This record gives sequence, structure tokens and C-alpha cells, in this order.
Amino acid sequence: MIPLNTRSHYSFMQGTAPIKDLCRQAKKLGYQSIALTDTDNLCGMWDFIRECNFQGLQPVIGAEITDPQILMHRAVCLVKTMRGYSNLTRLITSRHRDRNFSLKSALPVFSEGLAVLTRNMELLTFWHARRVDLAVNLARHPLSQQNPLCTAARRLGIPMVATPGSFFLNRKDIKIHRMLRAIDSNTCLSRLVSKGDTVPDSAFLSSPEVYQEKFKIVPQAIHNSFVLKEKLEFQGPDFGIVMPPWRESINLSSATLLFNKTMRGARKRYGFTLSRCVIDRIDYELAVIERMNFCEYFLVVEKIVKHASQICGRGSGAASIVAYCLGITNVCPLKYNLSFERFLNLERKDSPDIDIDFAWDERDAVLNWVLNNYKEHAGMVSSHIMFQPRMAVREVAKVFGLPEAEISKVSKRLPWFWKTDEAGEELIQRIQHHPEFRFMDFPKPWPEIMEYAAAITGTPRYLSVHPGGVVITPDPIDTYVPLETAPKGVALIQWEKDSTEEAGLVKIDLLGNRSLGVIRDCIENITEACGKFEDFQLKDPEDDYETQQNVAQGNTMGCFYIESPAMRLLQKKTMVGDFEHVVIHSSIIRPAANEFIRKYIERLHSGIWKPVHPLLEDILSETYGIMVYQEDVSRVAEKIAGFSHAEGDGLRKIVSKKDKKRELKDYYIKFKNGAVKKGVNLTDIKFIWSMIVSFSGYSFCKPHSASYARVSFQAAYLKTHYPAHFMAAVISNGGGFYSTFAYVSEAKRLNIEILHPDVNKSSIQWRGSGFKIRVGLQAIRDLSEKTMKTIMEERKKQRFSGLEDFFSRVNPQENEVRSLIHSGSLDSLDDKDNRAVILWVFAIWQKQNRNMEKQPSLFKNIKQKNLCPGEFIPDLPKDECSIKLRREFRVLGFLCKSHPIVLYENIIKKHNAVKAENLSKFIGRDIISAGWLITGKVVKTRYGEPMKFFTFEDETGIIETVFFPKPYAFFCHMLEYCRPYILSGRVDSDWGAVTLVVHSVKRVSV
Repeated sequence: MIPLNTRSHYSFMQGTAPIKDLCRQAKKLGYQSIALTDTDNLCGMWDFIRECNFQGLQPVIGAEITDPQILMHRAVCLVKTMRGYSNLTRLITSRHRDRNFSLKSALPVFSEGLAVLTRNMELLTFWHARRVDLAVNLARHPLSQQNPLCTAARRLGIPMVATPGSFFLNRKDIKIHRMLRAIDSNTCLSRLVSKGDTVPDSAFLSSPEVYQEKFKIVPQAIHNSFVLKEKLEFQGPDFGIVMPPWRESINLSSATLLFNKTMRGARKRYGFTLSRCVIDRIDYELAVIERMNFCEYFLVVEKIVKHASQICGRGSGAASIVAYCLGITNVCPLKYNLSFERFLNLERKDSPDIDIDFAWDERDAVLNWVLNNYKEHAGMVSSHIMFQPRMAVREVAKVFGLPEAEISKVSKRLPWFWKTDEAGEELIQRIQHHPEFRFMDFPKPWPEIMEYAAAITGTPRYLSVHPGGVVITPDPIDTYVPLETAPKGVALIQWEKDSTEEAGLVKIDLLGNRSLGVIRDCIENITEACGKFEDFQLKDPEDDYETQQNVAQGNTMGCFYIESPAMRLLQKKTMVGDFEHVVIHSSIIRPAANEFIRKYIERLHSGIWKPVHPLLEDILSETYGIMVYQEDVSRVAEKIAGFSHAEGDGLRKIVSKKDKKRELKDYYIKFKNGAVKKGVNLTDIKFIWSMIVSFSGYSFCKPHSASYARVSFQAAYLKTHYPAHFMAAVISNGGGFYSTFAYVSEAKRLNIEILHPDVNKSSIQWRGSGFKIRVGLQAIRDLSEKTMKTIMEERKKQRFSGLEDFFSRVNPQENEVRSLIHSGSLDSLDDKDNRAVILWVFAIWQKQNRNMEKQPSLFKNIKQKNLCPGEFIPDLPKDECSIKLRREFRVLGFLCKSHPIVLYENIIKKHNAVKAENLSKFIGRDIISAGWLITGKVVKTRYGEPMKFFTFEDETGIIETVFFPKPYAFFCHMLEYCRPYILSGRVDSDWGAVTLVVHSVKRVSV
């Protein structure tokens, strides 16, 4: 008996078994082979093949195909040959993308190379007449040989095969299955009563002996499962590396064309006369690229990047001088000693890819061009969206019928530590003891909700679109992988990025980056205000001394990748702002590398360091003996343990994977044995290995860090020399690490005047000029895009001469007028300087021009003291000035002329609070300060306790704070962003970076 109709949790919202558990259970039950037949997809195929190989099982590839129109029409399709595999992928694609899909008529077209099992009498008869390789699917044991299916099988001469379907691994998992069905049906458990709502509790994977007993009345059906298995020799596709095709109709080979384009680009980058080192590097790379058949790949990517104004080619591909000459990347690999072998080498068997960042608002247009230009040959990589803790809790609580308010109260506070591999039965106890929940009770049914949520965490929920991965294939893409249609209408392959790579499909990552939009818009703003911008053509921004000084001092809020509190503090501690060190910092900042960051800073300042082992002195010399980049993992493994280049690269990849325990253990044994042979002692081996495993999660290779650093320096240069234009562009593009509020405060600290929005002067985006920034119309709450465009179009014709002229020509909605008034956008049209008067004028105009019988609601509301409750500014004094500011804050999210904390000055003075700019004068002393909370990040101590780094600010500067576990546990429940607080603590200085170690907190209130 062979399980030929087995489903994993990739049978979305039906199956419950992770693929690894499924294969492990099959092996435990004594099976030699198993089929994975998930419903309408091959999402888990590569995980399944890998796990079967590990368990010593023979994988059978297949899928159950359903008809969306006729629920009783379904079939299990098992792959016999490579032709059958392609037919299955095309059949699944048709099932998902053809609105008129009919399983009955479609399957015969794609049946070659497939073994098809069904229990539907209509389908059996129809397909038998069309010579489909059929078997009767005996999913349940018949009560007698006279069962209608058995009778039909004998009449048609079709073999019967015992294929009991399984959706889970044991009987108790029916509870999880039912919960998934309830979530999928948006109903409660008690309403799952229809026959098709759930499967029976017997639908779990049983042993061969159990199935032998169940089907003993039809022993030939058991025998036929073995006969059928002999036909199913196919155990997975072997595509090799699948390159995107080059379609240009010219009489040159792709290698010749790539050479010509590279040389033209080299002369643009390096000048007409090329040095010997440039020529040698180009010749070397082109030889490797041609030998590995990557010429067309480079040509396709080069063609794509021409469709954008700003790009950042990153990842290991940034180490290629060919990519640099083609304009795919922007960092010279010779200048910064970037190794091409990290990207391409003759030992590499998998498919490397080039990641390209585009301005965030241009990326969709580029993607659409690619998908249209390579129609039917291109698709986007999917992301398999799993139930994460918050999602799981919310969905389960909805099934239990809890109100939204109660669900949100719990879900939004869920601890950061609850990850997929940490969800367990003790979860409710852990949460109850977590600081965020110290004042909350968890009555029934919350313990049961948490139990269910923990059980479904990590289960696939649906397919989504990967942030930018695109695959282009020479043959139609649905012959390689099944396609679906994403909500945005684009073709979506069913594999996520790891499976795509494992299949050999070369992925091109086309990603959106807000900072490229910032740089583009800033340069456009400078050009409009000051004339042509040529700074970046005249010199590299990373070589600018003033920019380096700002970077070294951590004055980089708004600058891509070097603006986070952690990064700015690192810059202050190191006190270096040159390009080479920023490249190091952008990679070493990884959370797992915290213990090595301190060693790095000490060695940087002292200039004294000793390698962990003499063998590592040369390869880690530029990073002071610390492993910083991804390629350091493979280089160290090769040097210390005698790994081959391929083995070292394999270790690097495994370390970065989420599911790595099994493979990593084997690598450690090999690493340890190899290092011992080279005379390395066990203490050094353990320390070196700890540096290697610190690269788990995310980390960067040096070319990637260098590419990011290049963008960072462009941003830092613009902030240094054109601060108003730069900060306006940052805010216009949606910011980065911080909120608009924080960026406005930063602009004020740069002595930039923030001008109120004005319907006669503002653009839709923010605009800088000199040391002034005019707030853009986009900042105004409730102002529609249509109204903004109307304002701009009407203003082109003629400036607005007065309030009535504005109302007549723009015809805004009532809520939009309120926002325009309270933001100050109409102040210049009112000679009385009284915003309440503008409300009266609009109310009268509205009544006269809209023929309303009743006075509008706005007219009545004018009599109220407070039109807009200042939900973002608590406890402000109720004087007229504060009410005006309250309203302004509500519609803008900030105050143009002051920092809201100054409105609490009288209260703050009573505490003798130290201003942010003066903290450095109180190092080592306990002080009281006051700050507005703008951001924060939770981390975990080495003992697993939560603590948090919060960033506050006042009108003079930023206050970086540390809440160690005890004060964090005591005060975290009361800390909310966009509120003022009195902070008590000790001022600390670490290598010149000043922080406040907080002991206690209280809210500022009037």
C-alpha cells in the first residue's frame, strides 16, 4: 500500500501537516514511497522532494485538481514523465487563470504523461473514451464488491486503486482542520455542518497495516497501488539553470554584444583610455560569464534598468565590473576591492541573481514593462504567507465571536518574542507574565484561543507577491511552474524564492526604494530652485569632506540605511565617516553581531588587534579581525577548516536559512574536524563558529553593503549641502525610519523654517528653497487627490484672489475645507487673520451656491468651542491659541512654527528638566529630562528578557534612551508614541555616544 493522495498544509486552509512532519511520519509508519497531492498547487513540491531525499523516501509528484464550478468534479493527477510534469503545471495554471475552466474538458488536453485518479462516474466515462490513463480512486473502503465504483471499474476495464485521502497526521488534528475551515469560511465552528465543510476525522495518514485491513474486501485495489507506483518514475524536474532569453534580432552573438556594450560603458565610467587593470578585470569576468552562459542574463537586466530614472544594483552582482560598465550597478569593484567570485565562479552550481532597486513610485511601471514585454514567459515570484502570531490570534478570536475592540486590545500587544518556532502550549502563561499585559486579564475563551493560534502559527494562509522577484524563461513559463493571477492582475508563480532558486529559475529582483525617489525629487527641486545640478558628475559624494563629517557625527536622519538610532549611535561611537567604514557599519549592524560590534569599536580606536588565529590575519585584516560580510563565512571556513569553495558557500547559505538546525549540525562537525587537523584549538574553534552563526537571519555581502553605502552617501551629501530640498524630498516620499513629525523636527534643528501649506503657493509635494520648506498639500488630512489636482490646475490658470473665488473654482468637500482651514492653507486668502471667519464664509457660500434648505452641519458646528478634538495632543490648555494649534496638529500631524512640547513648558520647568542639547554636560549623573516619544525598538537580553531602546526628542535635539528589563517591564504599558513624558535616569556615554538610561517615566499632563 502506497499513500497516493496525501495533502500537506499547502492544501490551503484544509491540510494541517507541515511537509517535514508528513515525510517523517510516513517513514515512521514504514512507507517506502509517498505522493504529495495538494489541492490545485505544487507550492510545496521542492520542500517535499528535499525532505523525501533526507528521509530515504521515493517522492511521487502530483496534485489534486478541482473544478471551481462543479464541486464533485475533481481528480488526482500523478506525474509519470517530464512531459506529464509540464502538462500538470499547465493544467494547474489553466485552473487558476482561465475563467471558463472546466476540468472535464481541460484534463484530456493535458493528460499525456499523467496517471489520473477520480471517483466521479461522469468523469470516468468521459475521460475513458478519450484514452486518458485512468484509475478509479477508492478514497474510502467500499462495503462490498458491488459498490457502484467497483462495478463501473469492472465495466470500463479501469483499475481500482486504494488511495485513502489524508489531510492531517493523527485524529486529534481534526480540531485544527475545523478551525482552518471556519477561518476560511468566515464563520464559527458550530456552523460547520454541511457535508463539504470539513473532512471526517478519519482523514489522517494511517499505517499500511490499517489500510490493508480497511481495503481487504478489494485486495486488487491495494495491489494496483504498487502497480501504479511502478509507472511513476518521475521524481522531480531537472531544468538546470534557466536563463532569461535575449530576443534582439541582430547578427551578433550574445557574447559579442555583451562585450561591445561593456567596452562602451567602460569608457563612460573610466575614460576613453582604459587602464590595464580595468581591461584585465573585464576580460576575466566576460570569460566566466560566457562559459557559464550568463551573457543573455546581463543583457536582459541592462535592458530593464534603462526604464528608470534612479537605480541601485546591489547584492553580490555589485562586485561585477561588467555590471558596473552596463549601468546595472553604481559602485566600482576595483576601487573598493569587491570580489567577483562571490557572484559568479565556475564551481557555483546554483543560480545567482542581481537585485535592482528602483525609485519606489517607478517600480510598478518597470515591472509592468517586463511582464508585458515577456508575456507568457515571465511571472512574479510568490511569497507564501503563513499564519503569524497576530494574524492567528485575530482570526481564531473572530471564529470565537469576540468583538473587534477586544481582539485588537490583545493582538496589537502580542510580544515580539512569539515567533513561529516559539509557539507552544505554555504560550498563554508566557504572555500573562509579559510586561505589555501586566494589567490585562485573560478569561475564557482566551486560553483556548491561544492554544488554537499557537497550533496554526506557521501554516500557509495564501499566496502573495514577492517584493520584486521576477522570473523570465525561454519556453512558456507555465511549462516550468504553475501560475496564478495576483490581485493586481500580474502572473504569479506558485513557488517562493527558495524553491525558485532550487528549481534553477534565475530570478531578477526588481524592488522599490523610497530613498531613490528622495534623491530624484531632491535633485529636481534643486534644479528648479538653483539651476542645473552637476555635483555628482563633478565628484563622488563619498569623497566630500563635509559629508563625511556629518556621517561621522551621526547627523544622518533621513539618509538611507544610516538613519536608524542604532546606526547613528554606531557612527558616533566610531567617529569615522569615510565610505569604507560605512560599508563595514552597514553590515556589522546586524542584531546577532552585537557582541562583536564592541570588539570592532575597541580595535578601531586602538588600532591594536590580534586575529583569533594566525590563519585569519590576512582575510579579515580590513575589518580588524571581525567577520562582517557574508563572504567572510565561506572564506573563514576555507582557511580554517579546509572547506572547498563550494562547501564554504554552502555553509554561508545554510546559516542564513530559517530551517537550518539539521544541516548546520553536519557542517559544524565537518568544520570542527577540519580545524583540528589544521591545529586550531577548541576554544578558538568555538569562538570562530559563534561568529559564523551570528550571520543567521539577515546579513550582507560586501558588494551589497557598498551599493547601499553609495546611496547613503548621495543622501548624506544632499542633506549636508541642500538641507531644505533634501528634507522636503524625504517627507514627500513618505519618509524612512521615522514619522513626518520627526522629520519636521529635524528640519527645524537644521534651522529650516517650515512654512504653512498655502493654496496659492504649495505644490502637492513638499518643496525646499534656501532654508525654508513649504508644506505640500499631500500633508493635509482628508484632502483628496482629486481636490489637490484641481487646486494645482486652477492655480495654473490664475492665482486664487479670495475665499469665494477658491470655493467656486475648486468646489471642495466640507471635510476638506475644515482641513484646509485648520492647516493654515487658506490664511493668505483671509485679510482678517481669523480662521473662524473662513468657516463662516464657507458656510454662507455653501448655502448660497448649493441651494440647501437647511444650514449645513459645518455652519452649526462653528458655535462649538472645539471643532476637532485634539486626539494627537493630550491635555493641552484650553486657551484659544492652544485650540488653534490642536486643530493644526490634528490635520497635519505636526506644528509648523513650534515643537508641541513647548506647550508644556511651564509644567516641564517645574521638574528642572535638562534639554536634549545639554545632556552631554551631565555624563554619569542622574537627571530629569522631558521628551516627545517618536520611535522605539525591542531587543532581547542574553537571558531572554525584553528591553527597549526608545527615541525621544524636544525642541533642541534627540534623546536616545535605554529601558533595561526592570524599568521596561514596569513602564512599557504606559508608553505611547506621539506623547510627551518626564524621564528620570542616568546619562551615559559610550565612546562619545550619549544615551539616557531611564529609571522611571511619567506622562506630562496639565
